[in-house]
Amino acid sequence: MSETELSKEDAVTKKDNEEQVKKALLDPTKKRKAEDEIEIDLKSSIPLSKKQKRLLRRGKVTLEELNAKYNIDPKSIEEYKEDAEKKKSGASEKDAQGEESTSNTPTGDESGEVVKKKKKDENKYGVWIGNLSFDTTKDDLVRFFIAKTKDNEDEKSRVTEQDITRLSMPRVAAKNSNAMKNKGFCYMFFKNVEQMKAVLELSESHLNGRNMLIKDSENYSGRPDKDDLVAMSKNPPSRILFVGNLSFDVTDDLLRKHFQHCGDIVKIRMATFEDSGKCKGFAFIDFKNEEGSTNALKDKSCRKIAGRPLRMEYGEDRSKRQVRKKVENVSRNNSSSFDISNNKGYDRAGQDNGSKPEYKRSNANRRPPVDSNNRTKSSVALATAQRGSAAIVPSQGKKVKFD
Repeated sequence: MSETELSKEDAVTKKDNEEQVKKALLDPTKKRKAEDEIEIDLKSSIPLSKKQKRLLRRGKVTLEELNAKYNIDPKSIEEYKEDAEKKKSGASEKDAQGEESTSNTPTGDESGEVVKKKKKDENKYGVWIGNLSFDTTKDDLVRFFIAKTKDNEDEKSRVTEQDITRLSMPRVAAKNSNAMKNKGFCYMFFKNVEQMKAVLELSESHLNGRNMLIKDSENYSGRPDKDDLVAMSKNPPSRILFVGNLSFDVTDDLLRKHFQHCGDIVKIRMATFEDSGKCKGFAFIDFKNEEGSTNALKDKSCRKIAGRPLRMEYGEDRSKRQVRKKVENVSRNNSSSFDISNNKGYDRAGQDNGSKPEYKRSNANRRPPVDSNNRTKSSVALATAQRGSAAIVPSQGKKVKFD
């Protein structure tokens, strides 16, 4: 074959390959085969990548450096420059608008202060209302206080719907229904002090089957102090201290050093794992007296060990536990009077000698054990049942003969 024929065949095969590659690229469902060839021109220009644009925005790289290193496409450079100019023009317009708006309105700090002042003024004269019925609504409370204060002599103390600045009543979904019910309390705020005092005087008033408890919203008296562990303890004061939320690496020596300044420690009982011997997370510390455990609960330096907050309270002192003895039930039949001399179950031996009589109760008078249905148990019945004799018994019948 001549060279011209070979060149023609190569040109034909190239065209066929190009058409196959185009078809493969257009069809997304078709998988590429090893026969499909893709031609890549390494000398062609490269568009700007996202990373290169990010570096250009931050000023870490220049366009000249990127072009010299990667041979970047000039079209992508022009597009990047146009986008940068648009962003700059848009930012300048926003700044101009922002300056005009700030000249007429207060700044962010000033507006925040104004909002805080308004909230303080709204929440200045408030009351806490508790022991509410779960079916009570906001409208019920508003109507109740308006009706109760409308006849007051001082006009400032009269409450109207406009004088209630805020009414906060937390609610929760009721069980087995989609209805929302209140949690039993709410907060109500007024415009002046006179109205707040007038509502405070209505404490213990009856509404929807409950006597309402009304207090000042800033009065926290009666609430349990979370820092007072002595009052928060479930058990009564004792010389034993329970310590929980311990780390697994805590040892007896570490606990002794941590609580030794509170009082004399008699014993430390720490729960440990059988296989590793490490702490299970809790322990009991036995002090010599109650002062040691009380000092440990009051001392804030004892509330953390190895970077973990401890859970402490009085432990149960088993030495003070009172064991109640069970009282035997006495049957009514035993209360009846009887004559000892006629009773065969008792032995009067010893009375003639002048000593105290010794009474022996016979087993015949005992009541057999019964089950829940007041029947004699089957095992007892079988044991006490009368059995036939195994001896040979002579016949007592009559012999009849037939002819």
